[in-house]
Amino acid sequence: MSAVLYTLLVVAVGGERLVEMAVSRRNAAWAFARGGVETGRGHLPAMIALHTAFLAGCIAEVWLADRAFVPALGWPMLALVIACQGVRWWCVYALGRRWNTRVIVVPGMPPVRSGPYRYLAHPNYVVVVVEGLALPLVHGAWVTAVAFTVANAALLTVRLRVERRALRTASAVPA
Repeated sequence: MSAVLYTLLVVAVGGERLVEMAVSRRNAAWAFARGGVETGRGHLPAMIALHTAFLAGCIAEVWLADRAFVPALGWPMLALVIACQGVRWWCVYALGRRWNTRVIVVPGMPPVRSGPYRYLAHPNYVVVVVEGLALPLVHGAWVTAVAFTVANAALLTVRLRVERRALRTASAVPA
């Protein structure tokens, strides 16, 4: 795979993120119209910045460090990236209007236990972790893979704490 094709792949993933943001805005409006309560808004700018820097880092490292495509690594990583997109949208579908990039809980709505949530409490975060390694490694951008993984682990620690607190608070409030 050439650096140009890899760049187009990363741009396509970035385009998919823009679609996610549009779905998230629509779903946030739906949640707020039903009394949704947002928690932990402070970490959202850091999340957006990290994910934007991740995509830029994938491209920059391949071009500036002249990373080579190694088929034995690149093709399996590409398969993982594609699988991640499928599982990500399975998560979106399973959560329906409640899927969001923000932490918004609609009082009285039970947790979703269908789709991938039948198997894992946070399948979308598993997707983010796998994709954070796989997308850069498609074209040998190992520095980006390591840097994103470390930064994302710190961010997910905060995010999971916020989500748990929001869900505990919502379940303590009578519907």
